[in-house]
Amino acid sequence: MSGKKNTAAMILAAGQGTRMKSALPKVLHRVAGRPMLWYAAISARKMATQTVAIVVGHGSGQVQTYLEQEKANFEPFEVVIQEKQLGTGHAVQQAYPVCTRPTAGPVDQFLILNGDTPLLTQETLTALVDCHESEKASLTLLTTVIPEPRGYGRVVRGPSGEVCRVVEDRDASAEERNISEINVGTYVVDATFLGKALSQLRPQNTQGEYYITDIIEMAVHQGLKVVAWVTNDALETTGINTREHLAIAEKEMRRRICRRLMLSGVTMLDPDRVLVDDGVEVGRDTSLYPGVMLEGHTVIGDNCIIHSNSRLNNTLVGNNVLIQDSCVLLEATIKEGAVIGPFAHLRPGSLIQRKAKIGNFVEL
Repeated sequence: MSGKKNTAAMILAAGQGTRMKSALPKVLHRVAGRPMLWYAAISARKMATQTVAIVVGHGSGQVQTYLEQEKANFEPFEVVIQEKQLGTGHAVQQAYPVCTRPTAGPVDQFLILNGDTPLLTQETLTALVDCHESEKASLTLLTTVIPEPRGYGRVVRGPSGEVCRVVEDRDASAEERNISEINVGTYVVDATFLGKALSQLRPQNTQGEYYITDIIEMAVHQGLKVVAWVTNDALETTGINTREHLAIAEKEMRRRICRRLMLSGVTMLDPDRVLVDDGVEVGRDTSLYPGVMLEGHTVIGDNCIIHSNSRLNNTLVGNNVLIQDSCVLLEATIKEGAVIGPFAHLRPGSLIQRKAKIGNFVEL
């Protein structure tokens, strides 16, 4: 956590995600092997010194089951159920009492995140909080500029460049729709101001919803300081609303993972054609050929070679292992110096001892 203030966090994860056209709650769709909610929850936990409240709604049972499974990674956190999805402002209204009850400890400010922006980086969130604290603002919002802002809330500024309000796309005038600076939906808000503002929220829009963005105009009218932190990386602000957005996030997240591995000493002949999940570890001087897929919590040792079109899922691989082309290894353990394949299939529980050789078309 970059600042010294007591910071609680809220994650808004109650949306149905109708454009995903899926029975699965939107925030449980996977990006680089993890539900997208993972990334928001981990970021919130790193940034917050106090309670993290995760607001769930659509498919709340499935989301709560997932949160329970990952409890050790996300604790401490509280689940808040938004029975009726009446907008982002309503979601924050449900979470605020949980974060401010006496047992939760003192709160100076809130970090508000969406559960469907998995590409948002820790560096950007830290910069946002630093900006809020250095500017002594009552509210700081994260914004970016994109060439095609349709569907996003526009940031309306005054003649001196000051933030005046955010208008949602469906409520915007023709002139406001020409604005290219958009609201990302991530905020740092002074706790005292937020509590008062939430009590004044009204559904004054065409959707009959409570917009959290309305508190921006409230702050301005009260003469409080509102600032925007503008990120130049519009891609990291991508909210996942469709399968196309999901594919964009997937590609970018995997690019980041491959870059991180290459910087740590892993060789990739064609990183665009190597798929590595977020939970995978790969040792230095290991070479990954095109078409390799490393899934789940796979761990690869040092100085290994994994040839094209091999898939490893939750598999442990020791040092100096050679895996030939087109092998499938599922929850297997491969010890140092072993040679596998080509075209080998190792089923869950398979144990390949040191310097053993598993030949062509072998299935264990």
